[in-house]
Amino acid sequence: MEIKTAEFVISNTDYRKCPEGVKPEYAFIGRSNVGKSSLINMLTKRKGLAMTSQTPGKTLLINHFLINREWYIVDLPGYGYARRGKEDRERLRRIIEDYVLERQQLTCLFVLLDCRHTPQQIDLEFMEWLGESGIPFAIVFTKTDKLSRNCLSENIKTYKTKLLETWEELPPIFLTSAEKREGRDELLAYIEEINRSLATHGNE
Repeated sequence: MEIKTAEFVISNTDYRKCPEGVKPEYAFIGRSNVGKSSLINMLTKRKGLAMTSQTPGKTLLINHFLINREWYIVDLPGYGYARRGKEDRERLRRIIEDYVLERQQLTCLFVLLDCRHTPQQIDLEFMEWLGESGIPFAIVFTKTDKLSRNCLSENIKTYKTKLLETWEELPPIFLTSAEKREGRDELLAYIEEINRSLATHGNE
């Protein structure tokens, strides 16, 4: 897939104020500092499309970017930033949960995991909740350029083993590096495949 246009459309805190219509939405979520904005910018080849920051937890809104005038990338707030007050964390949890559970246009949720870390309880619990709620999702490991091939392979294997303790089968898994532009073609091909399938079913 070639991305010809990528434009910011709207930011808000309420899924009901998200763009109208039936265009599919591919949302990206992960713990703070997982490299979400960098990944979105790499996918779209637009350096400043999603705002990157050295400070964790800067995305506090649901951000919609219209791609090729056909589908949306949605940048969701990060979860699990410990420095936030209880009230802030609760507000963010509500924004995320409402969007994920109520947004009909959500087609696939990409859960971003930093490949350098061992399985984190907060991520495992979040994915468990997605499974119980019947939300289609895929796992995207980020920052793969920060590890040697052997270490990366070991870490991914550890993660898969941990997931298979509770999952019968694994969701799709992608390995990405925003810095090296790795995983871009695979992710976009996956999105394109789903879009084609939706178009086919829509015409039946």
